[in-house]
Amino acid sequence: MESNIQKINHIFERTTKNKQIHEAVLLVENTNGDFSCSKGYGKKDIDTPLLMASITKLFTTTCILILKEQGELSLDDEVTKYFSEDILRKLHMYKGKEHSMRLTLANLLFQTSGLPDVYEEGSINAKKRAILHDRQFTFNDNIKMTKQLNSHFAPTTKKRANYADINFDMLGEVIEKVTNSTVEEVFKLFIFDPLELTSTYLLQHDDDFVPNVYYKDQALYRPHFIRSTRASGGGISTARELMIFSKAFFGGKIFNSKVFHELEVINKLQTSMYPIHYGAGYMKIPLNGLSTFFMGKGELIGHSGSTGSFAFYYPRKDLYFVGDINQMSNPSLPIRLAMRLAISM
Repeated sequence: MESNIQKINHIFERTTKNKQIHEAVLLVENTNGDFSCSKGYGKKDIDTPLLMASITKLFTTTCILILKEQGELSLDDEVTKYFSEDILRKLHMYKGKEHSMRLTLANLLFQTSGLPDVYEEGSINAKKRAILHDRQFTFNDNIKMTKQLNSHFAPTTKKRANYADINFDMLGEVIEKVTNSTVEEVFKLFIFDPLELTSTYLLQHDDDFVPNVYYKDQALYRPHFIRSTRASGGGISTARELMIFSKAFFGGKIFNSKVFHELEVINKLQTSMYPIHYGAGYMKIPLNGLSTFFMGKGELIGHSGSTGSFAFYYPRKDLYFVGDINQMSNPSLPIRLAMRLAISM
């Protein structure tokens, strides 16, 4: 174990020498916690609040799978069960044909809807405004912006997936309709309270703490935008509590983990997100391919966030890697860090 700690220290120190990294935190543990190593850089440690960004999708996935277990919804449900025709009309247009009414909850969860991502696929100016300027969007705003872009393929096209936040924004709305509660309340009931997470939350009040996030050398304060992405990227946590949640998510503590064997569809995401594949609400990153020069074995499962956050499990060695490098300008950095850690173990 001592050699593993030395490897972790070396990789973390190498990562934080990158001029783009102003602060960072890393926590590595095995399932039972008898191996634990944490590292901090700048002003971060394992109890410092961090923006989860898209790791929030794991929380939304948890709620969907719990509601599935309870018989409150089915992944085969068509979205017409939850959304009006006005919302759906012309949402999914592909090659002149509308597929909006064919979308299912599974399409949203597995990123197989074919829907575009507003912030990644809009104009460069639109993406820059989303990063640099703090503005609040409603769900209807996000739907309207999505309708202005073309979809990539018909729903459930074989071997196709396209990562888009709108899929999880829609799942958040489904959660609220099924439970007659807010996403914030459902996260608390299903996840925060059972796991005793006291520093993990979605923004609800004006005085809720919002960590800054770096874009290159600029520290940004973006509470309005974060409120706009509740189910797809609005969560705040700490490395310590992300570790607790990650172990519960993949260990079957809050829902039956056998569901992952039942939902085995894994598709490669768009080329810009290579080598990431997507499953039932989580990323899967193979370590034995070209991206690692075939040096790795097994895969990472979990999620990363555009703010530099990451929460991955490496089943082959029973190790969890969670943390944050707090940099938006290069979303691949946290994934590369997790891959390096796994390959070195």
